[in-house]
Amino acid sequence: MKVMEFGKVAVLFGGRSAEREVSLNSGSRVLAALRRRGVDAHAFDPAERKLDELTGFDRAFIALHGRYGEDGTIQGVLELMGIPYTGSGVMASALGMDKWRTKLLWRAAGVPVPEYVLLDAATDLASVEAALGLPLFVKPACEGSSIGITKVKQAGELGAAHAEAARHDSLVIAERAILGGEYTVAILGDQALPIIRIEPSTEFYDYEAKYLRDDTAYRCPCGLSEEREDELRQQALDAFRVLGGRGWGRVDFLVDWPAAGGGTSQAYFLEVNTSPGMTDHSLVPMAARAAGITYDELVVRVLALAALG
Repeated sequence: MKVMEFGKVAVLFGGRSAEREVSLNSGSRVLAALRRRGVDAHAFDPAERKLDELTGFDRAFIALHGRYGEDGTIQGVLELMGIPYTGSGVMASALGMDKWRTKLLWRAAGVPVPEYVLLDAATDLASVEAALGLPLFVKPACEGSSIGITKVKQAGELGAAHAEAARHDSLVIAERAILGGEYTVAILGDQALPIIRIEPSTEFYDYEAKYLRDDTAYRCPCGLSEEREDELRQQALDAFRVLGGRGWGRVDFLVDWPAAGGGTSQAYFLEVNTSPGMTDHSLVPMAARAAGITYDELVVRVLALAALG
């Protein structure tokens, strides 16, 4: 599309979620990139402005993360207002935000996921530790950016981890740890971009490793064989489509290797991000750069995919 065809564009960022600071970072960079390309782009923070002020905009670039921005709510508003927006629709956004329901759909479609158990106040925590083994991860089902996640390494720690996750969401998941490596696949339209392997220097890829530290290593090429990478990119694209994802996004997965070494790795899919980060530490811009796509070009291509329905 030509820049003039975009019309007046609202860049939605900030918002009211626990990921507000990350969203402010993402959105400010997206806004600057669009303006560099000559797009008539305007900042719009739903936490500070009424949504009916979106009247008159022709498109919306959603750079909101977490609740009220990535969970289908803002998508529903834009649908009602008839404003095409970037990323997935209402249903896929809501599903992608909910790690438990994502797992249910993926399992039904044959997408491999780590073994997990839902936790509540009545759960026999000792039996969960025995069933999943240690270490394991405990996480709120509907948060992003690793907020509220704990790696449980010792017997008896599960209760405190559950309490921490429950501060962020009433739905809490305990998940078997898969320790063979963490990878991510960026999706742009119908294309799965080069896989990135994530190697944090912290205990796991937590909020600090994602946004605050400079010693997290990102490997692209990811170290897998070309044939295996092609297979996993296609699996990620298929997993994205199972949820109804469109436009752009990111699919995260873990790899487990045979105990004796050699053989084929087993991938376990973790989650989908339907409004990925666009900060200087973010993974989609890294993958795009590896594919020969500049940050500014990436932002324009995402905006060109804005749609309704």
